[in-house]
Amino acid sequence: MWYSLVCTDVAESLPLRKATRPAHLQRLEVLRDAGRLLVAGPNPSIDSEDPGEAGFSGSIIIAEFDSLAAAQEWAAQDPYQVAGIYASVSVKPYKKVLP
Repeated sequence: MWYSLVCTDVAESLPLRKATRPAHLQRLEVLRDAGRLLVAGPNPSIDSEDPGEAGFSGSIIIAEFDSLAAAQEWAAQDPYQVAGIYASVSVKPYKKVLP
């Protein structure tokens, strides 16, 4: 089943995001390569694809897991979560309807 992970950053997360990004992306690429990643990306803090020093306010990931518990465990081990970038992570079942 698909699960949505809605992640909210702590304030001033950009320097830590930059340092942790390679490990975070590597983990997402494993899901992608297994055909289990629907979408993943950050939420810019301002209305711009490249927010520069304004940074990001969080991330959204929609991926396939065997259960809610498995999705929660994966989220808890994400490098951004471990590094303290995320202030909170909400994991919920997701039903893909379109496209």
